[in-house]
Amino acid sequence: MSDTAAQRITLLGKPGCHLCDDAKVVIERVAAELGVGWTEVDITTDAALQERWWDQIPVTLVDGVQHDFWRVDEARLRKALAR
Repeated sequence: MSDTAAQRITLLGKPGCHLCDDAKVVIERVAAELGVGWTEVDITTDAALQERWWDQIPVTLVDGVQHDFWRVDEARLRKALAR
């Protein structure tokens, strides 16, 4: 996770989620190539987040707005970050 660049991507997930692990690989690659910051949030640590997002994880937010869920489309993520 990048702490130096502005945090533009948020990955909402939970431990042991293979789709979350797959999403993290894509996000790490895109963020590193574009110099974009990102953060990962474990929804199991917050009841409200868990209730809101449980059925959709992993969820990707770009600039605080839901971008993807279940899978991260790399080309679509790159396009969103180019804006």
